[in-house]
Amino acid sequence: MTMSRFLIPLVALAAMGGQAFAQTATPATPAKPAAPVTAPAAPAMKPAAPAAAQPAAAQAKKININTATTAELDTLKGIGEARSKKIIEERGKAKFKDFADLVKRGTLPANVEAEIKDKITF
Repeated sequence: MTMSRFLIPLVALAAMGGQAFAQTATPATPAKPAAPVTAPAAPAMKPAAPAAAQPAAAQAKKININTATTAELDTLKGIGEARSKKIIEERGKAKFKDFADLVKRGTLPANVEAEIKDKITF
């Protein structure tokens, strides 16, 4: 008896609340229809790339670890001013041949190596 005293109102409340939260958003209708805007004819131009595509293109560019500046190295995740200086010092002794050479010299910690592996070139 006690359990049913709590369950029945709870189920009724859930049924009513579910309908209240299941409403869909309707687009707002403007009070007045917008007047068509006529602009002077412009010469045909190449459409601009979408905003989302531009950062992807910037990320797709790999950084050459043997020629990058301190500022370029700082853009890599996990590399700050101190690590970029260490990379520059190490490549001054000898250019990095490949990723295995970079790891072998102990220039970067293991967690940073995994993060920048696909973002650098030699």
